[in-house]
Amino acid sequence: MIQRIQSVFLLLLAICMVCVLFLPIWAKTDPQTNQTVTLTATHLTSTNPAQAPLATYAIAALAAISALVALAEIFQYQKRMTQLMLGSLNLLLISATIGACWYYVTQVGEQMVNVKMPGTFEAGFYLPTLALLLNLLANRFIRRDEKLVRSMDRLR
Repeated sequence: MIQRIQSVFLLLLAICMVCVLFLPIWAKTDPQTNQTVTLTATHLTSTNPAQAPLATYAIAALAAISALVALAEIFQYQKRMTQLMLGSLNLLLISATIGACWYYVTQVGEQMVNVKMPGTFEAGFYLPTLALLLNLLANRFIRRDEKLVRSMDRLR
C-alpha cells in the first residue's frame, strides 16, 4: 500500500493540504501606515483595529476535505478505478482551493489596504499547486498500474 509510488505521492499531497491550514497564504503591507493584511486558511486579518477579521473557512474546508480524500484514496489500493475517481474529485477540490485563495486575495484582500503595491504570496498559496502536481502524478501511476493489470489479464 505505502510502498507504491502513487501512495507516496498521495501522502505528500495530504501533507501539503494540511500545511495549507497552518501556513499564511498572502500578506500585504502599506508602507505609509505600516498596516498589514494577512490571509490564512481561516481568517483574513488586518493590523488595523478598525477592521474586523474576515472568516475564510471555505479555504480551510476545501483543503481539509482534499487531504481526507487523498488519505482515503491511499487505502483504496485494490480498487484502482475508485482511486481514479477519488483522484478526479481531489483535482476539483484542489482547484477550488486555489480558486478560493485567489478570490480572497484579489477581491477582498486588495480592498482592505488601498495601496497599489502588490501583496506577497506566501508558502500556503504555492502548496495547493504542488498538491495538484502530486495528484496528477499519482493518477498517472494509478492508470499505469491498471493498464499493467489489464495486460496481465489478457495474457491469461
